[in-house]
Amino acid sequence: MSNRLRALALGLVSATAMAVPAFAVDLEITCRCVIGGVNSATAQWIEESVIPGFTAANPGINVKLNQFGGEDAQLTQQLALDFSTGAGPDISGFDGFLIPSFAEGGLLKSLDELIGDDYANWEGWDHISPGIRSILSYGGETYGVGLGTDVRMVFVRKDLFDKAGIDAATWNPTSWADLIDAAKKLKEAGVEAPLQLNAGVAMGEATTMQGYWMALLGTGEGVTNDDGKFIVGSQAILDTLNLYKTIYVDDGLGDQRAQLLADGRNRTFANFRDGKTAMLVEGDWFYRSVTAPGAEFEVKDRDNVMTWKKMPAQEPGKGIRGQDAVSISGGTGYVINPNTDSPKEAWQFLSFMMSQEQMTAFQGFSPGIRSRDDVAIPDNAFLTETSQALLPITTARPNNAHYNAVSQEIQRMTEAVVSGELSPEDAMAQYRSAVIAIVGEENTVSTL
Repeated sequence: MSNRLRALALGLVSATAMAVPAFAVDLEITCRCVIGGVNSATAQWIEESVIPGFTAANPGINVKLNQFGGEDAQLTQQLALDFSTGAGPDISGFDGFLIPSFAEGGLLKSLDELIGDDYANWEGWDHISPGIRSILSYGGETYGVGLGTDVRMVFVRKDLFDKAGIDAATWNPTSWADLIDAAKKLKEAGVEAPLQLNAGVAMGEATTMQGYWMALLGTGEGVTNDDGKFIVGSQAILDTLNLYKTIYVDDGLGDQRAQLLADGRNRTFANFRDGKTAMLVEGDWFYRSVTAPGAEFEVKDRDNVMTWKKMPAQEPGKGIRGQDAVSISGGTGYVINPNTDSPKEAWQFLSFMMSQEQMTAFQGFSPGIRSRDDVAIPDNAFLTETSQALLPITTARPNNAHYNAVSQEIQRMTEAVVSGELSPEDAMAQYRSAVIAIVGEENTVSTL
């Protein structure tokens, strides 16, 4: 080839190369978030702040958000399948309680194994407390970075209380009996399903966390005892199941059908929005996201319509640690796919996403209790009040590889009761057998 032709050929190659996009690495991130739908603020934050900021600083990396609008359990099942087959997004939103079972099953790698020194030397660890870090840890290893934590309470519609002649401002329940008495008055006043305590299989961990735990803790008991053994038979379990029976079977104070439907949780949100439910036990996310202005289940004029109360113990002083009221905290964050082709770049993105700058930006989209101590809670009366009142009395789920499977049995147990299929005694017996089969009888205890 002549020098002239060679130069022409090289010029064509260079021009072609210049026309090809500069992105050398493609990353995908997924979370249960949809702009205009579930966790809309999270999706907006990632799309409008995190991705543009990251790609501007790292032009060789292209990032795409996959918005997932299904239920939490559906995303969990999809990630388990993906991670076991070498597929799936590079980075994913993840609930901390799933870490032990995924780690034990070989479906996650610790950040130390996957990333190494870049992970260990990240500046963010100096601003994340050991307790918050433990939310996405197991067996002394860290598997992800937590976004924050939360607290749970009873949300109340003041306008419906007014309808029943109850002053929501001064009403402070001190027992389960107070909740039931108020629910009966609300029903007499025409409120269709006054009280919502999550139950059933379809709601997944929302049943266990927002429903069962919030009642069980009021008896002074947890799902495990101080030795880490799963409690499979106790008066506390029976009392909790009988509370469900009172609400959904005996007195018809809740939407029984919603506990059994595939979209039941959304139905409970709609019930609260539409004035069919006056009391709903949920996490602070319900205020921050579900009922927020512009959300699908927005409560109009919510700061005048809504308020919140501590979840009372069964009786004063009978709650866990002798408390008068109870709460439980979880936490979500993000993990890296153990099969990613680009672990270094995935960590670059995740650590940028969890930087002080981006976490502070997130507060503008959805104020919350963030994992970093250098990200302040914004001037938000609700978050300030609830965090100050409930964080001192909260507890957490056991960091146990069997917890997820046991939680599913809790959901089945509550569904059997609220559907009227089984008595509390028979449902507990069925639960006992199922949990023993999961963890081994030596890892269980019964006090009955």
